[in-house]
Amino acid sequence: MSLLLEPSTEEIKAQKIYQEMGLTDEEFQKVEELLGRLPNYTETGLFAVMWSEHCSYKNSKPILKKFPVTGERVLQGPGEGAGIVDIGDDQAVVFKIESHNHPSAIEPYQGAATGVGGIIRDVFSMGARPVAILNSLRFGELLSPRVRYLFEEVVAGIAGYGNCIGIPTVGGEIAFDPCYEGNPLVNAMCVGLIDHKDIQKGVASGVGNTVMYVGAKTGRDGIHGATFASEELSDSSDEKRPAVQVGDPFMEKLLLEACIELVQCEALVGIQDMGAAGLTSSSAEMASKAGMGLEMNLDLVPQRETGMTAYEMMLSESQERMLVVVKKGQEQEIIDLFTKYGLEGVAIGKVTEDQKLRLLHKGEIVADVPVDALAEDAPVYHKPSKKPEYIKEFEEMENYVPRVTDYKATLLSLLKQPTVASKEWVYRQYDYMVRTNTVVAPGSDAAVIRIRETNKALAMTTDCNSRYLYLNPEVGGQIAVAEAARNIVCSGGEPLAITDCLNFGNPEKPEIFWQIEKAADGMSEACRTLSTPVIGGNVSLYNETNGEAVYPTPVVGMVGLIHELEHITTQSAKKAGDFIYVLGEADVEFGGSELQKLLEGKIFGAAPALDLATEKERQAQLLKAIQSGVVESAHDIAEGGLAVAVAEKLMNSEKLGAEITVGEGVVAELFSETQSRFVVTVSPENQEAFENIVNAKQIGTVTDNQRFVVKDEQGNAIIDETTAQLQEAWKGAISCLLKSKA
Repeated sequence: MSLLLEPSTEEIKAQKIYQEMGLTDEEFQKVEELLGRLPNYTETGLFAVMWSEHCSYKNSKPILKKFPVTGERVLQGPGEGAGIVDIGDDQAVVFKIESHNHPSAIEPYQGAATGVGGIIRDVFSMGARPVAILNSLRFGELLSPRVRYLFEEVVAGIAGYGNCIGIPTVGGEIAFDPCYEGNPLVNAMCVGLIDHKDIQKGVASGVGNTVMYVGAKTGRDGIHGATFASEELSDSSDEKRPAVQVGDPFMEKLLLEACIELVQCEALVGIQDMGAAGLTSSSAEMASKAGMGLEMNLDLVPQRETGMTAYEMMLSESQERMLVVVKKGQEQEIIDLFTKYGLEGVAIGKVTEDQKLRLLHKGEIVADVPVDALAEDAPVYHKPSKKPEYIKEFEEMENYVPRVTDYKATLLSLLKQPTVASKEWVYRQYDYMVRTNTVVAPGSDAAVIRIRETNKALAMTTDCNSRYLYLNPEVGGQIAVAEAARNIVCSGGEPLAITDCLNFGNPEKPEIFWQIEKAADGMSEACRTLSTPVIGGNVSLYNETNGEAVYPTPVVGMVGLIHELEHITTQSAKKAGDFIYVLGEADVEFGGSELQKLLEGKIFGAAPALDLATEKERQAQLLKAIQSGVVESAHDIAEGGLAVAVAEKLMNSEKLGAEITVGEGVVAELFSETQSRFVVTVSPENQEAFENIVNAKQIGTVTDNQRFVVKDEQGNAIIDETTAQLQEAWKGAISCLLKSKA
């Protein structure tokens, strides 16, 4: 039973109660001006959540305008539940990525689980059937007991929700760095398929049409979750535990199937997920997009707790709920549909023409505000920007050249680094084969899902090397997009578009805002060059703990189209006798590299350079070669450099080995993270055809002796190790760290 005694409008202003909700003095004054009066407690709450960074993007809107958002395949760009890209045959792929960082820091299992549930609803609210889930995770070092706890619980939460709802979790990426110790990043991506004719939008149009609430009942979980996501974490953040929602994947499965059936109903006008800010954001945004208003009677909202106030109902972020607008007079059809699935389907209001959000509760009007004031007229800030001093220091450093004397020991140590090591401990907890469409499971460059009843498939990946962004946000932003595209190309796909999750620190700090600006500049340039427009995403700011920000981490989720199933390619070497080729030369570039972190315990200096024209050319050559059928396997050279990339090609084989020869500058040849490079294997009979398409250098051969041998120019073996030893180092690293009691 709620004991909340709501303060008067005068008390809200005099005692600055609005500040506790997240509004500044200036914002509260703007609310007062927009309304022409003081807001009551419920109205203040509406503005607080809708004007939070999480809902309004008030600090990031100027940045988001930099992104290219259109393209010949783009059917729906940013602004709806998810973006949509045409894949031919009147079909489209729907996808989006979102964050659930702060909740996961406080309540890791439910934080991660509800992050998955929310992104799935974003996809099926568009009318699409979700076919795959991916994630991108960041944690502190696994040497810390708290980090191990967060890591294990987040993975369990992702697995628990995805496995129960029956959508395969097919891919993702994980990195470990000290800056994420107190503020892990949990980004979830969902991919769906849809026929063009079934595409839906979140609009509340048609005066007199009925507003319906469908799904689970409303409780008090998640109240002010959007505001919580728009502030820094601190030692007192555990007190926010009630702001973390609780998910029910079995309820969501019923809701999914009901909504997929709903899409076929002629009565449907618009549909939107009750995500961040719950009933407030869905109602205000649907009305604002349609240029309409909404009137809702909150007495009719299905509630699972007694005595809920209007404020609590509007700000609750209880899971598994949708807001639907249907044609007047056809409500019973919708009620019957949801009743069939054991779900609530209740008419709670109507569309009006006065562009107001009017809420009734216990016979009284408890809120009456313009919908545009909540949505379109939210404040937009152009924050001051300043280049950080640490960047200037890095720019003045001499180029870092590591010293390595024992190449074999160094390779084994790199393979054990958690960011490089096998993530099998994670993905074996995921059901990645459910629905039986998964062609390439987790562990290769990108996951691949076949499109039933066609000869096509979708490749999908998430990527971001935040160390590079810390050293140089603009170049690092370019690399994040380019590396995602490399993953798609290595799998035989044509990169289509991206969705991004911009994870940064506090934008009110000029140095952080500078990082955001520069990263967006780099990402935008890469997207234009590689023809991968941004079709949607999420901004997650204030990722700081006690004033310490995470690395700038704009995660890129990318989907590509594999035009023919026979083009599907994986990273693993296929057979002895195949030639090993490298595309691209290595330079002495070790800033932000795994080797630098291993040897120095920190990162510094210059990020690796990237030439986008070279990147585009190499990707095009490799994709053409794959589509021509002359490539056996392909893998991009990333963390750890060439030595790690070749070793990774042997990790799934008990029989194969490799022998390669490297030129002068052995350390750079083996361990540099120079960009735009690939290692591929080619059958001898396809050698000439491959070399006619691709500008590449043959460096060795796949062998059948189960050894990885690296020779220098003089023919000396500088690495000679069994693949079994490499596999043991790589596959056992994470589970070994989790068992440690340090």
